[in-house]
Amino acid sequence: MKKLRIASGAGYAGDRIEPALANIVHGNVDYIVFECLAERTIALAQKDKLEDPSKGYNHLLEYRMEKVIPLLKDHPVKVITNMGAANPIAAAQKINEIALANNMPDLRIAAVVGDDILESIESYYGLDIMETGEKLETVKDKIISANAYIGGRAISEALAAGADIVVTGRVADPSLFTGPIMHEFGKSYDDYNFLGKTIVAGHLLECGGQVTGGYFADPGHKDVEALWDVPFPILTFNEDGSMAIEKLPNTGGLLNEATVKEQLLYEIQDPANYTTPDTVADFSNVAVRENGDGTVSILNATGKEKTGTLKVSVGYVDGYIGEAEISYGGHNCLPRARLAAEIITKRIELLGLPYREVRTDHIGVNSLYGDAALHFDANVPSEVRLRIAVRAQNEEHAAAIGREVEALYVNGPAGGGGVRKTTTKVVTVASVLVPEEDLNIAICWEGGKHETV
Repeated sequence: MKKLRIASGAGYAGDRIEPALANIVHGNVDYIVFECLAERTIALAQKDKLEDPSKGYNHLLEYRMEKVIPLLKDHPVKVITNMGAANPIAAAQKINEIALANNMPDLRIAAVVGDDILESIESYYGLDIMETGEKLETVKDKIISANAYIGGRAISEALAAGADIVVTGRVADPSLFTGPIMHEFGKSYDDYNFLGKTIVAGHLLECGGQVTGGYFADPGHKDVEALWDVPFPILTFNEDGSMAIEKLPNTGGLLNEATVKEQLLYEIQDPANYTTPDTVADFSNVAVRENGDGTVSILNATGKEKTGTLKVSVGYVDGYIGEAEISYGGHNCLPRARLAAEIITKRIELLGLPYREVRTDHIGVNSLYGDAALHFDANVPSEVRLRIAVRAQNEEHAAAIGREVEALYVNGPAGGGGVRKTTTKVVTVASVLVPEEDLNIAICWEGGKHETV
């Protein structure tokens, strides 16, 4: 019976690289998948692309590929990744540059494009935002990105055409794994039952070290050994749809029935109806079984016909956050910090600053005095870090809070110091559902050839 071994290479945009490299060298895998996108991640990538058209891909793309590509000489593993984010074509070009620098000109690199529907977003202003029920039109003047969660079909097509590396934009997380599985077993995308099994496989792998103990650990309740050495999972997928997950031997972390079940339920609202672009997967009858060899088997996953709609994440600018901090230490520090907060509150009123939200926090245990703080009365803090954050519609108003807190140096309680201030643009995500048939998904080969899927 044919088997496919597929490994996780990343579970989020900034994930570690060492476990991925270990899977390539020691895992005897056919594919490795780097899942590096979230809703806000791609919106921020679109912002980067607006500022520089050559950017917009994952900020660690070059770092990762410079380490991965040389390994492919001795370990010819195929690579799938959504590190293309808002600019898969530029990402593919960068990967090609790295391949050429490593004397590997024969690597075939494909970019999957078409998930970006920003240019046509006006057509969907009448749609309801899933999170609020309001019309998308209510945020139309603030929109900076619109990316649909597409399925694995284009990845399968690229692999069938000979791709060694496939870089995408917003592909649904488990569909990154569906693509190679469906290709390798020659399955039709009308086989929803089989697709459901691939979605379960992808869901187990998509978050990297979460299933191997990373997100499972809770000291004293769910202990995990050597958490600093958590590996990324490897899954063997069989032609009959059965599968078993494992981790490399002699690594930290933990893989057992409990870690697998926690990951299976992670972010699942309805286990019987997990909607993806490829199928509606059914997790409700899944069985998880520990094997004697350290692997865990997963059985009985199924799927149903897909909905025909795709979730689109619409990123938009939703004001600014201004934040400032100042420390007070020693005798009577907490009352002084509270007085400082009162001063700032009154200044906001006096200046008429139109903040949507104001938050005040008193933070502190031992950052000023270290272990010497232990000699103070445990009921009386020896230091306080005052943090004040505001939310405003424009950057100028957000920045004003920093100036006010800094002015406490000479206009506030005694002994304030260590002011820090920041102003950050807030990028928020709204979700809408669009007809799948509206999208034009294509494969762009490094060198310029486009093929419509």
